[in-house]
Amino acid sequence: MNIATRLRSLPPAAALTAPALAYLSLFYLVPLVWLFTRSFMGPVGPTIQPYIDLLSDPFTWQVIGNTLRVGALVTLVAFVIGYPAAIALSKARGIWQIVLLTSIILPLSVGVVVKAFAWQIVLARNGLVGQILVATGLFEQAPQLLFTEAGLVLGAANVFLPFMILPIYSVLGLMDPRLPEAAATLGASPLYRFIKVTLPLTLPGIVAGAAFVFSMSISMYVIPSLLIGDRFQTLATLTGRSFLFMRNEQVGSTTAVLLLAISVAIILSASSLARRVGGVR
Repeated sequence: MNIATRLRSLPPAAALTAPALAYLSLFYLVPLVWLFTRSFMGPVGPTIQPYIDLLSDPFTWQVIGNTLRVGALVTLVAFVIGYPAAIALSKARGIWQIVLLTSIILPLSVGVVVKAFAWQIVLARNGLVGQILVATGLFEQAPQLLFTEAGLVLGAANVFLPFMILPIYSVLGLMDPRLPEAAATLGASPLYRFIKVTLPLTLPGIVAGAAFVFSMSISMYVIPSLLIGDRFQTLATLTGRSFLFMRNEQVGSTTAVLLLAISVAIILSASSLARRVGGVR
């Protein structure tokens, strides 16, 4: 029986997903299994010693702390900027909604490397951010932002901002607009309506956006390499350095598995939280 005959004999849903499953199995699952297996392989066979050695090193915990702190800050900045933008996008109509949606989606077509180099120019001492801070009187001289953690957070939040806006916008689109109006007829103030009506109903979108941005922030490699350099290490950059420069597959695969475990835990926690706040059972 050839492949075409086998596919025709499968249920429609299985036949439609078979090419995607085959692709993911070959180009995602197999390398992942190799990476996982390699992290447990020692000179004389399977062992957990690489994890013991890695987790007993204080530098590893500093790297894990850097990873989680940058991920949390990038998520917070993306939420503070993205939530009002999602509300504006949901309230816009006609050509203005198209313009806003295009301005949010179009940057996704630009490569991360190009964006990171652009942020190197923006964050330089004579760059746009420094000039704005001096012009507003907050600083007498332009502060050092490039190759700092603050610059990394600003640049990464800009790159990942659409992934925070779009999930919140999709939830706002499903919300019944008569609910805030009903609360207003009962005398609720705008702030009370936002806290008691809009914010709770958009929590599933916030959780989904936060999970997207956080998981991508902790696994970014190019952005920290260009905006802060090698003196600030995260799990992703340490994994890259282990494979590319130190040629140490043992350390690289072990840190990669740690990063994968953190990402999976975040996704599962976000999924559970989204079901809970969304009332899905």
